[in-house]
Amino acid sequence: MSDPTSDESEGWPCVLSEEVTELLKDPALPGDVFGAIVAAAVVITETRGEAPGSTGSAKWSQQRRLPLGTGGSLGIAEYVIVADADPPHIVLTRIQLY
Repeated sequence: MSDPTSDESEGWPCVLSEEVTELLKDPALPGDVFGAIVAAAVVITETRGEAPGSTGSAKWSQQRRLPLGTGGSLGIAEYVIVADADPPHIVLTRIQLY
């Protein structure tokens, strides 16, 4: 039987930080922002953190930023790729809204 974790097409889980969880629970959060955050988490998961349009940090290669909304109009999602963990995963650490 093959190892399911070896499938290169399988994404890695995207875990939300406490800060991001609290933001998503906020009833005052606009629906378009909520949707953009969820969409970003899905793309981050599916691409193992190598989301199209994401940029890396010069100081810490595991940290990434991804624009939210059309052309980044809503803000930026920051996340960390934890590739050496068992199992590998991604942590959505912070959302900076404009």
